[in-house]
Amino acid sequence: MIFVIFDIDGTLVHSDKVDSQCFANSYEAVFNQSFPSIDWREYPHVSDDTIFETVFQKHFMRPATTSDKQKFQAHYVAKILAVREERPEVFFEVPGARAMLEALQKDDRYRLGIATGGWQAPAKVKLDFVGIDVAEMPAGYADGNPTRPEIIRTAITQAEAKYGEPTKIVYVGDAIWDLTTCQEMGLPLIGIRVKGDVSFFTKHGIEFVFSGYQDLEGFRQAIEAIN
Repeated sequence: MIFVIFDIDGTLVHSDKVDSQCFANSYEAVFNQSFPSIDWREYPHVSDDTIFETVFQKHFMRPATTSDKQKFQAHYVAKILAVREERPEVFFEVPGARAMLEALQKDDRYRLGIATGGWQAPAKVKLDFVGIDVAEMPAGYADGNPTRPEIIRTAITQAEAKYGEPTKIVYVGDAIWDLTTCQEMGLPLIGIRVKGDVSFFTKHGIEFVFSGYQDLEGFRQAIEAIN
């Protein structure tokens, strides 16, 4: 059994950083402070928890409380919903993602999971937009997990408890932090680049890079071949 773990943003759902701008706009609306940057590479770890905590600590010189975080998350989710209502084309399915997940779920060779740097509530909203249901999958989210390795380990722990020890674990992601996390953890990575800029990954030695999941058989072959 191969455990295949998927990132969400840019990997299953694409918004061309509109969700990142919603994050920044929500912070400014709730806390009346300028959000410094949506270039997530500038933060210690690329997870909603760490990004929020880093900016909040800088502005208020104290850790965020549960109430602070809940207030922000509620506004952030509402903002995403409002943007989707105004511009329904903004959040779209990475081509073939839903059909690919459904096909792999029917194949006994694979078990699927989710590991994303986002919090669970906004992640679910974005997946709902494109009709992807991950409720039954082992999953790691940023809620309580400040680093991406912790997020992935959460998904792996859940999968092992549910399915037993996998023969291989493969991660599917779209960003440089997915690459560095997989290198740190010793996990093979399949790259997704919706706009087709495969050199983003191939220059780092990643062999399998797709612009979507239209070539389902090719994607299956990549899962089988990658080490």
